[in-house]
Amino acid sequence: MANGGGTGRAFRHNAGKMNQVVVVTGGASGTGLAVVERLLDDGWFVAVVDADSAALAEAEDLLSGEEAIFLAADVTDEDEVAEAFDTAVETFGLLTALVNCAGVRRETAFEETNAELFRQVLDINLVGSLIASQAALERMGESMGIVNLSSVSGLRATAGSAAYGAAKAGVKMMTETMALELAGRSVRVNCVAPGLIEPPATVFDEDMDHRRAWLEHTPQGRFPTHREVASAVAYLLSPEAGSVNGHTLVVDGGFSIAGLPRVD
Repeated sequence: MANGGGTGRAFRHNAGKMNQVVVVTGGASGTGLAVVERLLDDGWFVAVVDADSAALAEAEDLLSGEEAIFLAADVTDEDEVAEAFDTAVETFGLLTALVNCAGVRRETAFEETNAELFRQVLDINLVGSLIASQAALERMGESMGIVNLSSVSGLRATAGSAAYGAAKAGVKMMTETMALELAGRSVRVNCVAPGLIEPPATVFDEDMDHRRAWLEHTPQGRFPTHREVASAVAYLLSPEAGSVNGHTLVVDGGFSIAGLPRVD
């Protein structure tokens, strides 16, 4: 259910010019929070939507006084998403952007991946992006930019990522289909595909053997940061990316293109 944070604050309203209004799902922590912070710095009005009420409260404290509202909603629940997006529009005006950061990562060997886990991962990562995107389109202004968060695990096979990789590959293809179908409505849809993030975003990422294996196959020898991913999102929503549509911007230090390293 939507829960508007920061009630009682006065927000700047339209004054002859349409607000730049963005909804960021999964925006209360990790990469989503970095995206929220970057877009606020860029002058956006931000509606932060997240299913984690505790993380929302922390984000609201962190961003107190900013042009942001904080709304509790599960992206897999169409009614909750509709209520949250309605609150965003009532507060700031029609939407001009959406960033789908809400997601869950589960790493399990294929033969140990049961149907329930597979459905859960697809539902949150892929179906949730569909639901949020359709809700945003119903509440858009004259134009809209949408950025979906995929992953390098959706671009190339990674052991243990049957469910997560399939979901993120689906996000990439859905992005391209959306870009094709919606371009005539002044809607641009792009995708950002991060590699493993530094600092760790999940307990799984804290497996040092796993992290070392990633680093060994990353030409830059380091992981991208949440802020670097947020910068990629900000670029894709900016006027400078006005002709970028249906593109997947990879932020992984070169992991996804690494082949045989140079041997001197």
